[in-house]
Amino acid sequence: MSADMIRVYEMENGAKAYSPFSDGEMDSRQAGLRKTMEARKLDACLLTSYHNICYFSGFLYCAFGRNYGFLVTADEATTISAGIDGGQPWRRTHGDALTYTDWRKDNFFYAIQSLLKLPGATVRRIGIEFDHVSLDIKTKLEAALPGVELVDIAADVMMQRTIKSAEEHALIREGARICDLGGQTVYDAVQAGVPEHEVAIASTNAMIREIAASFLDVELMDTWTWFQSGINTDGAHNPVTNKRIEAGDILSLNCFPMIFGYYTALERTLFCERATSEELKLWEINCDVHRAGLELIQPGAKCSDIAKTLNEIYLSHDLLKYRSFGYGHSFGVLSHYYGREAAVELREDIDTVLEPGMVVSMEPMIMVPEGEPGAGGYREHDILIVGEDGADNITGFPFGPEHNIVPAR
Repeated sequence: MSADMIRVYEMENGAKAYSPFSDGEMDSRQAGLRKTMEARKLDACLLTSYHNICYFSGFLYCAFGRNYGFLVTADEATTISAGIDGGQPWRRTHGDALTYTDWRKDNFFYAIQSLLKLPGATVRRIGIEFDHVSLDIKTKLEAALPGVELVDIAADVMMQRTIKSAEEHALIREGARICDLGGQTVYDAVQAGVPEHEVAIASTNAMIREIAASFLDVELMDTWTWFQSGINTDGAHNPVTNKRIEAGDILSLNCFPMIFGYYTALERTLFCERATSEELKLWEINCDVHRAGLELIQPGAKCSDIAKTLNEIYLSHDLLKYRSFGYGHSFGVLSHYYGREAAVELREDIDTVLEPGMVVSMEPMIMVPEGEPGAGGYREHDILIVGEDGADNITGFPFGPEHNIVPAR
């Protein structure tokens, strides 16, 4: 076969890259996965999501229409990536890396077969992520692995990720510190007449520069800021626009540094120059809910009980009808386009009990519709690390009217 028809190859270009996580940390993660494989009687596990490939290998891929995987067996762990990425997957992977070419259809699946040594090897059960694999990919896996049972392991690996290690806590603390820097940059950039996007650019650039200065050989990708004003504050994830801030506008600060695939967040309500008495009332109530929620995050607390307790505060002010989502969520390997540890969300339908090692947010929000007194979205957000005897709030940026009414300048 000519060289241009090669289907898979190894691209070990350069040396292994710096990681904030030790070899022992990454070995422990993979050992945990293999323990799950043994309990579920799996011959191999094929991870395909951004979050799980990053968590277990250290490599965060850019799909751009191609397939990626991390195949783990009893004694091997290998990322499967496209040739367009060169040696970067190998440099970032704690383990081996196999590259497939574009020159023939479905080489990704051929790579899986070659790593499993098929045909010939006895492979009966493989774990995959049902919440990530599309119907198309599942059909192709079944064709490439005839007679092999595909078993859902998404919930198992998610639960493993919910308990963070000391090394993860250290990285998340750095993220929270950089969030605070981004928040201060937003505060300093706010003034009447400035467009939302200019405020967001200033914050994002400040956080990127701080990440670059704080880590060796770090990939600077995906850090962003959502900054909204006026009616644009009604949604927690509304995009930045070119709307200009007006005096009296309610503002929503949302800073998100991304470091080695790990997401952290700072979210605050602000006002430009002034707030009305009704706005101050609503803001203070939401801050009261936030303070109460911070106290409720403790080891042994049930997610659903936290939500129900905070609902009562809103209900006492006839504001529960304005609440639009849950009170918080887990942190770790996630972003606005990948990942979610759904078992640790502070909602009425989640009965998970908080455990030491978990990292969760408290982020109450109410949205008062346009035309009503105090219209706008009110939201505060802190990050807490759950310990043996309590929880450590690692967010430093202040919240509330006494701090976040930005004066004219």
